[in-house]
Amino acid sequence: MSAAPGDGRWRRLDRRTALVTGAAGAGVAAGGAVPAFLGLTGPMGTAGALLLVAAGFLLLAAGGAAVEYVRCLRTRYRVGEERVELRLRLPVLERRRSLPRERVRSVDLTAHPLLRLLGLVKVRIGTGEGTGGTESTLELHAVTRAEGERLRRELLRHAPGAGAADRTDGELAALDPSWVRYAPASFAAPLLGGAAIGGVLQVSEWFGKRDELVDRAGDLLRGVPVVWSVLVAVAAALLTGAVGALALWTEMWWGFRLEREPGGTLRVRRGLLTARSLSVEERRLRGVELVEPLGVRLLGAARVDAVATGLARGGDERHGTHRSLLPAVPRAVADGIAARVLREPAPPTGAQLAVHPRAARTRRLRRAVGAVLLPALVLAALGAVLEARAPLYAAGATALVLLPPAVLLALDAYRSLGHGLAGDYLVARSGTVRRSTVALRRGGVIGWTVRQSYLQRRAGLLTLTATTAAGDGAYDVRDADGNEGLRFAAAAVPGLLEPFLEPAE
Repeated sequence: MSAAPGDGRWRRLDRRTALVTGAAGAGVAAGGAVPAFLGLTGPMGTAGALLLVAAGFLLLAAGGAAVEYVRCLRTRYRVGEERVELRLRLPVLERRRSLPRERVRSVDLTAHPLLRLLGLVKVRIGTGEGTGGTESTLELHAVTRAEGERLRRELLRHAPGAGAADRTDGELAALDPSWVRYAPASFAAPLLGGAAIGGVLQVSEWFGKRDELVDRAGDLLRGVPVVWSVLVAVAAALLTGAVGALALWTEMWWGFRLEREPGGTLRVRRGLLTARSLSVEERRLRGVELVEPLGVRLLGAARVDAVATGLARGGDERHGTHRSLLPAVPRAVADGIAARVLREPAPPTGAQLAVHPRAARTRRLRRAVGAVLLPALVLAALGAVLEARAPLYAAGATALVLLPPAVLLALDAYRSLGHGLAGDYLVARSGTVRRSTVALRRGGVIGWTVRQSYLQRRAGLLTLTATTAAGDGAYDVRDADGNEGLRFAAAAVPGLLEPFLEPAE
């Protein structure tokens, strides 16, 4: 029987990790074998190219497995009473890393298909300091799944307090397959469509068929007006991207479950091929953020992210980040789950928010119109100087095509502005392409930053930034009325801003 994780004994990583590395190296080698073989066939002949490619394949697969085996053999880790330590000893090198146990904020388990096949997981232990770099994380690659679960429970275990039994709510949310309908509306669809077209062109170039492929596409669209040709190409790219987005969403979110575990830990489990287990301590939770990218918002959906200390920042906007508690779901469902996560009877993210002054709308309209008219004016000036019609036509087309959507986005950005107080939470909303509604616990605000540009001062507006140790570190209330915004900040966190305010006469 293995010893308990906290007994301070040194343990080894699982040696089967070498098999995983060897298989991964073989896959990489196989992916590069075809273009390498085609490129070497001409100067070296078929036999020579095949021999060289086979040698490279074996070297990459066997060499990677051998290096990984030595690393696993010479690596030890242990969990002591005060520190988590990792040690690598080689004949010419010794490397040690450690993290204080009291600073451990997350223990996440990840297993791609090869690791899952062998019953292994990669354990990522983080303190949440900085931006998630090597100084604030420690990775064990890899251990058995049972050992990973024991490490997660041990490192996130806290002494139970009063009412600890009441903190176990079990499952908060589970996958609804109908949520997949929001995947094609994400930013991933056009990106994947463009990547698919680029990949087809690259593969065709390897086989010397790129020109033939382009000619065939030209033959199919011959006689079709240019505008329709462009629309067909865009539609094909979007359709391909939508299919790719559906596949990517399924891989990332299949098997999703959000649970509250004993001791006050929120756990997210998801993934079809690569299994992921992410944990967030409730005592580190400072609020939630509802994220509504434009396409998803048009369908009435939103994603829920955690605002917590000790979570890595950054990530991509396609399917959430390390902080995501919930994929894109109907807005009412997102509000309900946000309330359950925060243990509130009503969702703070659904609170009635104050409307911002019309001067804020004017600022957005001016910026939108200026962003469109500036390049149009430059093109018009260029056409006048060169006495050419093409730049003039381009200027007119730019203004005609881009001005209406720019105005609509500016008006939507103004309608999205809002702020208010909902019980123990400060709520702020802004954005149009990516609208965000953050509910931040008022006790988690450690400072206010008040910014007022010259144009804002003339319009009677200001921007307030709530500083916190959680999430992105700062959340803005943009273009609020000057006097009302200061009163709001003073009421949100009493005693924090008053020393810097002048008393009213």
